[in-house]
Amino acid sequence: MLPGLVLVAAATVVGRVAGTLVPAASALIVGILLGVAWRSFAGPRPAFAPGLLFARTWLLRAGVMLLGLQLAVTHVIHFGPAVLAVVLASVAVTFAVTWRLGRRLGRARSLLLATGVSICGASAVAAVNAVADGDEEDVATAVTAVTVLGTAAIGIVPLVAWLCGLSDQDFGLVAGASVHEVGQVVAIGGAAGGLVLQVAVVIKLARVVLLAPLVIGLGIYHRQLAPATGPSPVSTRTRPPLVPWFVTGFVVLVAVRALDVVPAPVLDLSAVVTNLLLCAGMFALGAAVDLRAVVRSGGPSLAVAGAGSAVLLAMVTVGVLLV
Repeated sequence: MLPGLVLVAAATVVGRVAGTLVPAASALIVGILLGVAWRSFAGPRPAFAPGLLFARTWLLRAGVMLLGLQLAVTHVIHFGPAVLAVVLASVAVTFAVTWRLGRRLGRARSLLLATGVSICGASAVAAVNAVADGDEEDVATAVTAVTVLGTAAIGIVPLVAWLCGLSDQDFGLVAGASVHEVGQVVAIGGAAGGLVLQVAVVIKLARVVLLAPLVIGLGIYHRQLAPATGPSPVSTRTRPPLVPWFVTGFVVLVAVRALDVVPAPVLDLSAVVTNLLLCAGMFALGAAVDLRAVVRSGGPSLAVAGAGSAVLLAMVTVGVLLV
């Protein structure tokens, strides 16, 4: 695995530096773009395959698991049941609408688009793919769609806030509940001011909490559809796990963070490690993608994700104005 892991490490350093210099870009986005570029110029290289496979499975899922340490449940509860109900309802409706609109794109891709739009962009796409069982092109197309739309939201959300006359707190609520990537939320909040940034990041992480029950629910649903384990001359497919190991770890780490027993330096270090693992996994995913296939199928996926993003922004804005 050494050649592939060395390649992943080099790309991760580049992604981390780029994400630090341009927060709106996000190291995850840079990672998958670097992976796609590598595959486009270098082609499939068997020598790198084992290390890349390890990165896009184990390292990526470990990064999703460690996200649990970034979620302070007490900060989320502070906003009260009305705001949390708006966030939950907006996410649920957006997921259902996007999934329904994308059914013609295939089961896996529609699930990935729905999750990326409604919850948390690239990391949600990677997590749900463990039960959606999409291929690398499905993942890359979904990540590309939510990245393009999340980048556009950096300009659109402040305009909506200005047109609606939102206060700083309400602006932060709308940004955190409607923008796809954490880096994009930080870009909006950083430009608007301290209160907007603080509120937006907390609400954004509240959406991330919903990732665990979603993956568990989809895992149960797909396990019921899959054939039971057993010998077959045609297929060796088995039922997917009821709860993927990294989702169990995610829930445990959320609970550990809620107990307030983790020292601040450890939390800071875990945030860096999480970012590095996710960037490494996204690079490995991108390195398995045929760019021409993504370009051919990208238009319909972008349209579906765009419709879902519009539903999410509209519901969140109206909900915040009402509560």
